[in-house]
Amino acid sequence: MNSTQTALQFELNQRSFWKNLTVFDWLWGSLVMLATAYGYSRYVGLMDVYEQSILVATGASLIALGWHWKEIRLLSLAVFLLSIFGISRYVNGLADAQTDFFLKFLVSSQSAIMWMSALYVLATLTYLLSFVARAEFAGKVASAMTWSATTMGLVGLMVRWRESYIIGLDVGHIPVSNLYEVFILFSIITALLYLFYERRYQTRVLGVFVLLVISAAVAFLLWYAFDRNAADIQPLVPALKSYWMKIHVPANFIGYGAFALAAMVATAYLIRQKAERGAANGLAMTLPELEILGDLMYKSIALGFAFFTLATILGALWAAEAWGGYWSWDPKETWALIVWLNYAAWLHMRLSMGWRGNPMAWWAIIGLFVTLFAFLGVNMFLSGLHSYGEL
Repeated sequence: MNSTQTALQFELNQRSFWKNLTVFDWLWGSLVMLATAYGYSRYVGLMDVYEQSILVATGASLIALGWHWKEIRLLSLAVFLLSIFGISRYVNGLADAQTDFFLKFLVSSQSAIMWMSALYVLATLTYLLSFVARAEFAGKVASAMTWSATTMGLVGLMVRWRESYIIGLDVGHIPVSNLYEVFILFSIITALLYLFYERRYQTRVLGVFVLLVISAAVAFLLWYAFDRNAADIQPLVPALKSYWMKIHVPANFIGYGAFALAAMVATAYLIRQKAERGAANGLAMTLPELEILGDLMYKSIALGFAFFTLATILGALWAAEAWGGYWSWDPKETWALIVWLNYAAWLHMRLSMGWRGNPMAWWAIIGLFVTLFAFLGVNMFLSGLHSYGEL
């Protein structure tokens, strides 16, 4: 196909896309635009030009996402309504969370996050039941629980954002500033990535694998919250008072979530491969075929690598603004580079050298441990410019 034919095909695809949009698609786009305009009109005085750009870009992204993934619309509406309800219950300050029934048991940030935690763990157990018993209904229930947990997690973050401003304008910030908050974000992003691929590949048998890593994150989150009082909202350190945080951290954790998904798919790949060689029971044969698992592993790593690369670039720009240099070989930066090189090599070996199968699956699993050390281990064992994230 020559360049003229390629351009013509692209134009036809574009026309077909716009032509296929339904009334509900346009209604969704209109609702998001109205919500974006409302947010802009109400909070424009508190935002600089960069934050205004982030708001507009977020609205546009949500429209596109809703057009391509219908389920995200219901999620967004549920999060919006529950968040508004929770925020509206605060009349006399944060003390209302102890006296108002709905805040205390449902929609305060801490209550919503506890619901998220419980639902993710229950979803893991239900996915396990579905996998072992080959029960389709249990799989549907597990999916519903995962969607519900994700909803409550997002509500928790949105309400926590408002709670920080109730404490004081100088304290208020987007809730992605410490380990407690980013573990919530990691759980949500990993779940959303899994749910997308669950719909894309029409299979729920991978749920037990992916939800295991989310449940592990939830276990750490609960320990961190109750043992270290990490759920308390604290003022930002000076280096974090930047619009860069609003885009660097989410991009980073889309990368982390995708890498975690790839590792758990790789685990399923190895189990299925062993089953095909006659060394495992028939239950493993219910997993998707190796070609599908390999494709999902590759797509997850490619997605994660793209966002992690973006996050690394944004982090360098942020570092230049905060510390006067793009790169300082801080332990966090060094290990971020190691993670980047690891997955760059993985993609190179697959795309250029044609590597497939067992070695790539093991590599994806090992890559998760490398990523885990960069994410958490550096905070535990090393110190540097990023010490504000230590345990």
